[in-house]
Amino acid sequence: MSDGALSIEELIDAVRARGVRPSVADHLSTDVSQAVKTVEEVREYLDALEPWDVARGGEFCWHDSLWRELPDDLAARFTHRLGSLHAAHIPGARRPLSMFQRDVPKEISPAVYMEFHLENLERLAAEMPVDILSHPTLLPIPFRELAVDELWTDALEERLVEALFRAEIAFEISNRYRPHERLVKRAHDRGVRLSLGSDGHTREQVGDLGFPLEMAARVGAAAESLFDPFVHGTRAAR
Repeated sequence: MSDGALSIEELIDAVRARGVRPSVADHLSTDVSQAVKTVEEVREYLDALEPWDVARGGEFCWHDSLWRELPDDLAARFTHRLGSLHAAHIPGARRPLSMFQRDVPKEISPAVYMEFHLENLERLAAEMPVDILSHPTLLPIPFRELAVDELWTDALEERLVEALFRAEIAFEISNRYRPHERLVKRAHDRGVRLSLGSDGHTREQVGDLGFPLEMAARVGAAAESLFDPFVHGTRAAR
């Protein structure tokens, strides 16, 4: 209903054909062009999912206000909620720095940016009522081709993992924006649950958990330790 290519029924059929439990988590944000943008639209979105045997998720942007506006009765209808850092607040900047813009101010080096990035992630974990951090290693386009060790120091990884652990937020192993193994293992070893996500938009992408499953196995995650929206999500007593 935001940037997907399938109907709910088509998505369910495609995902079940892969042997995967179907879940819908559309973009719910005023700052995503095709997203569900208002509280009333969120209600209509959940109404549309209600008749189907599907986990009812929603992906909210940290820098956007919609997640703050949901009434409790509406929030309780999700099986799980996801928080995404699609843009980072930079001190003194007129607007947040988007993960999808192609230019970063010259004075912001990768090391300087990563400090801002972690500050935003720590605030997200402390303030957002979400169950999963989506694509935890998504970065602005100019930094994506840099080596992992140029960006992620041990100290930064520890800060992210500790923030998720304290907030009881799961770490998503995204098939689209794939995290590096060292960070996934650090999260798992700290006791942070791992969530498997395809981040799929098309029939070829939805439910493709090959990489997330392989990564979870490599870091020693047992099946029962993985995030289950019907057990560990919004509806669970936490």
